Amino acid sequence: MPILTLEPTRANLIGCFSRDHQPIATIDPGDTVRYRTLDAAWGIEPLLTFDPPRRKFEPRDPEADSGHCLIGPIAIRGARPGMTLAVEIGAIIPGSYGFCLSGGWDHPVNRYFNIVEGGEYIHTWTLDPVALTVRNQHGHTVTLKPFMGVMGVAPPEPGNHETPPPRRWGGNLDCKALTTGSTLYLPVGVEGALFYVGDGHAAQGDGEVSVTAIECPMERVELTFHLREDMPLERPRACTPQGWITFGLHEDLNQATYQALEDMLALMQSLYRIDLRNALALASLTVDLHITQIVNGVRGVHAILPHGAVR
Repeated sequence: MPILTLEPTRANLIGCFSRDHQPIATIDPGDTVRYRTLDAAWGIEPLLTFDPPRRKFEPRDPEADSGHCLIGPIAIRGARPGMTLAVEIGAIIPGSYGFCLSGGWDHPVNRYFNIVEGGEYIHTWTLDPVALTVRNQHGHTVTLKPFMGVMGVAPPEPGNHETPPPRRWGGNLDCKALTTGSTLYLPVGVEGALFYVGDGHAAQGDGEVSVTAIECPMERVELTFHLREDMPLERPRACTPQGWITFGLHEDLNQATYQALEDMLALMQSLYRIDLRNALALASLTVDLHITQIVNGVRGVHAILPHGAVR
């Protein structure tokens, strides 16, 4: 199938979601797109210090480019509301550097730990894609597990939509399970779907508790797009090498949990041809609930059903 390559040029970059954006490209179902992305904060060099500030991509529109640095949107020919967009995640190759921040700005996490004042603390990370590790300036090493924090389609409501909160159309899901070999399923809200991607992460724990992962540019991200008419969805869903995942997204963590569980029970009823009570009993034995992230205003919970857990 054809492969379209998209670079982080002014014509391809955007910092919000909107149904009103003209697509930067239109592809057919089955096509693959190869992206090179900047880090979420529009940086074009490593973050070592805030004084002097590092160089960022310019020029930027103060309204349209106020959020995560994304590439998009691309339109998928034939996509229409009510369909589901399947995004197969292929190779993800990070750049050579990344950063993680903690404290120094007004956020609920920082307020709770009383670290709003005193400046942001920077971990600068050097990536080794051969050894599959990342190492910071203090000598700490963690395993490289790259994924894209933002993958989503345009909401059907008009206007520009900010990038931080995830929504039923995907976006800033920040789910570390969406790695190479996974497929993300997104409900389509507008003609063409209008898909956006960005916010590369070299590593992140569930929760993203400092408000940042190891934020990094990506040298290559390969995504292949398909359309499904047999999988109507209320919210995102994924099939990963580890298992099926359903997502709950809500300002209230309890409600997000119930959403993830509700969608998982519906999936299990379909997979195993059982009723709700049977699905709930089996889920209690086999399904794991993870807090995806607690830092984007809208909290995320994902339910995981490992492959082969029910035979």
